[in-house]
Amino acid sequence: MPLLSDITLGKYVEVDSPLHRLDPRTKFLATAALMMALLTTEGFIPLLLCVPFLVLVVWCSRVPPGLVLKNLRPFLWLFFFTIVLHALLTPGATLWRLPYLDRPITVEGVQLGLFFSLRLGAVVLIASLLTLTTTPMELTDGLEKLLSPLRRFGFPAHELAMMVSIALRFIPVLVEEAERLHKAQLARGADFGGNPLRRARNLLPLLVPLFISAFSRADRLALAMESRCYRGGEGRTRYRELHFAPGDTWAALITLLAFLAICGGPRLWPLLR
Repeated sequence: MPLLSDITLGKYVEVDSPLHRLDPRTKFLATAALMMALLTTEGFIPLLLCVPFLVLVVWCSRVPPGLVLKNLRPFLWLFFFTIVLHALLTPGATLWRLPYLDRPITVEGVQLGLFFSLRLGAVVLIASLLTLTTTPMELTDGLEKLLSPLRRFGFPAHELAMMVSIALRFIPVLVEEAERLHKAQLARGADFGGNPLRRARNLLPLLVPLFISAFSRADRLALAMESRCYRGGEGRTRYRELHFAPGDTWAALITLLAFLAICGGPRLWPLLR
């Protein structure tokens, strides 16, 4: 299953880099700020301004660029569908007319589809860098620290952080389990080819044992947590406390500059004409 093998969300690459040494709270806030800037901006200039910043972040993370870009492959069909849908439904100047459907493909539609696809791709890359450079325990501690002020209102900060951490940790585990089951089914003569309807029907023998394995893992995890007397976050202490370092200050300043550049990108059009 090539699409499943390309999913690296939830995987952690252990290398020594400035990005790995950052506090998880800094990475959470930086990721949220960049996503918000990308999802609220308009025009290609902010996206073009985001490209050198993403290249710099990937270089600082010392994660292989190919591993980061693999996160985009499962979304290629969505990018294609977005571009085609906007090209056919957005009014504007005709670029090409489909011969059999008599439907025009507009220049504005292609530009709009490319814009949304590039924006989604940038968001996926930023989210993947967070999980590739942060361990599940750091993700849990950082998210819990960020949500801890909400405890006074009865918000279960520790429980939510624990659920997010377990979900992220289970993604690569389930992907590996699906790959193993897929190879086992192929060895037994299973056929996963054919038209989309037939392939979906042939996936049933794969999904049933995958769900059984997922429930079995969840049950074993619950038993392990109960045997270790896990009772939630009340009164729990940590072996390693989170502390902000000078590198977090520099990262916050760079992220702020990138945020202002992305949000202010449309205002640069008059200056560049």
